[in-house]
Amino acid sequence: MDAAKNIFSYRKHWAHRFGVAPFLPMSREEMDQLGWDQCDVILVTGDAYVDHPSFGMAIIGRLLESQGFRVGIISQPDWQSAEPFKALGKPALYFGVTGGNMDSMVNRYTSDRRLRHNDSYTPGGEGGKRPDRSTIVYAQRCREAYKDVPIMLGGIESSLRRIAHYDYWSDKVRRSILIDAKADILLYGNAERAIVEVTHRIAKGAKPSEIDDVRGVAVTKPAVPEGWTEAHADDIDAADEGARANAANTLVRLPSYEQVSADPETYARASRVLHRESNPGNARPLVQRHGNQEVWLTPPPIPLTTEEMDGVYDLPYARAPHPAYEGQKIPAWDMIKTSVTIMRGCFGGCSFCSITEHEGRIIQSRSEGSILKEIETVRDKVEGFTGIISDIGGPTANMYRMACKDKRTESLCRKPSCVYPGICPNLNTSHESLIQLYRKARELPGIKKIMVASGVRYDLAVESPTYIKELVTHHVGGYLKIAPEHTEKGPLSKMMKPGIGAYDRFKKMFDEAAKKAGKEYFLIPYFIAAHPGTTDEDMMNLALWLKRNKYRADQVQTFLPSPMALSTAMYYSGKNPLKAVRRGASEEVETIKGLKQRRLHKAFLRYHDAENWPLLRDALKRMGRADLIGPGKHQLIPAWQPAGTGLSGGEGKRLGKKHKEQKFTTKGVFPKSR
Repeated sequence: MDAAKNIFSYRKHWAHRFGVAPFLPMSREEMDQLGWDQCDVILVTGDAYVDHPSFGMAIIGRLLESQGFRVGIISQPDWQSAEPFKALGKPALYFGVTGGNMDSMVNRYTSDRRLRHNDSYTPGGEGGKRPDRSTIVYAQRCREAYKDVPIMLGGIESSLRRIAHYDYWSDKVRRSILIDAKADILLYGNAERAIVEVTHRIAKGAKPSEIDDVRGVAVTKPAVPEGWTEAHADDIDAADEGARANAANTLVRLPSYEQVSADPETYARASRVLHRESNPGNARPLVQRHGNQEVWLTPPPIPLTTEEMDGVYDLPYARAPHPAYEGQKIPAWDMIKTSVTIMRGCFGGCSFCSITEHEGRIIQSRSEGSILKEIETVRDKVEGFTGIISDIGGPTANMYRMACKDKRTESLCRKPSCVYPGICPNLNTSHESLIQLYRKARELPGIKKIMVASGVRYDLAVESPTYIKELVTHHVGGYLKIAPEHTEKGPLSKMMKPGIGAYDRFKKMFDEAAKKAGKEYFLIPYFIAAHPGTTDEDMMNLALWLKRNKYRADQVQTFLPSPMALSTAMYYSGKNPLKAVRRGASEEVETIKGLKQRRLHKAFLRYHDAENWPLLRDALKRMGRADLIGPGKHQLIPAWQPAGTGLSGGEGKRLGKKHKEQKFTTKGVFPKSR
């Protein structure tokens, strides 16, 4: 893997003389107080501005400030006109546009395409403060405000939509968001390294649209530059997926937007190739034709070093919402204000998850000293701190400092997961560094308890009985949430999740550790309904497993096809991109698209709810399993119905009956229930 320039080694921009702002300004009045006549960069975001490293705009803003740039923030602007986008004046360098910490469509709509009525990233939790496809709308308004100012896209919404992608809410393949937003450049993944380099270049006069040699960026070109050799992955009739070419200046050609929008199987091919080109150690540039333009993606960014991670999290965050909110509650802030991030990335490779597509599979860890320092900062500065750190973790709680044992092997690997179908023998699974961190954190004065609320990867945890003992004895509060997702081999193989046996082993060790510690703790398992590859029989067997184990799920989730995920490619195409995709040789995947069947799968997860019993009885009879209807312990649901229940039509309708029919503010035709 190439060496990368330290992000804190650049010569500072001239405006560093203005020093550090208490909060990045959101008004001209604040700019005047700081002595600024202009912002160098204005970040436009769909989230409330909370100056904390769990919020993307705060990290990017403070990082650019550390480089000497004057950064302003326009948070959740009224998008009905361009005027709110002029609030801070014209930026000297560019607008940086993000939909926020979540994809705006995931944020606004449920997996059943119902409008959510709250937004955790908005003051008061109020919904409706951001538009659908926020990044596109904001970029358009920025262009209207100042036509000659470059526009840079970033954040997870842009990252997951950087190429042609299936959009669940319009039920069609959409173009790269870079094209639809008419932006100049897109930064994908964790963008610290790219944004520092690109911003310094723009400050020196470079045009953003011409910066095509920085990792982690996407730009448009009229054609592929001379001197490049194309490895074609766009021919679905060919076995070669472009991975065999290793010559210098080789790029991989994805199937075009026109091809993937016309042929779902070709879409699956493009998804497979994109994910195979995700390792920073061996990925090549990708190109995808959109009409008369080429979308050019450089390889993924080099992960941050521990020193750089420390630098990012040690920046002078105010660790509070901007004063403009005047004490209004922001639910996302209340949730994370006493939590501490210790790492990024995930090598689990779960096909439905967007973590690896955004943060990458290589774990980026902070140093022990930096983490302990932040815990002390939380203790000393967060108003109302009670002595409890609500979470210490990251995308996965127990991958801290885990990595491939051999760097060369790591740089050559194209596997989507380090732990599926089993733990790779080249993976260092030691939990020792994490155990030592937990112990030192507990010993800090004023700290009563350190909670672990991030998802624990239980198939890794069982490799370390000492870790499980440490976790249960000191870092669990009543219950621990983990995610086996299913019990049956069919859906688990499409999710790239371990078999339920791994969960059983973890539960046994968890219960034994709790008993020895004299604690009464419980595991709360999460499951997904209607994931590609799941049959009605699979959901029935899962429901029977839940009943045998005396689990009654209160909150359940139905599979939501998020942009660019491998599971989404399965959902849209009916093909399996985890295996070779070519005409006549692709593996078929059963998909659950009709709302009626999706409702049934969700109802199986809530077998105990009488509202679902009529729906389940009909399904069980149709499946030839009427023997599961009755009063016996081995049976799933009773034959009788409590008065006044079962009239709503099942889980999906029950949850939505209190609201009127929702109107979507996006264009597109949705498939009818079938």
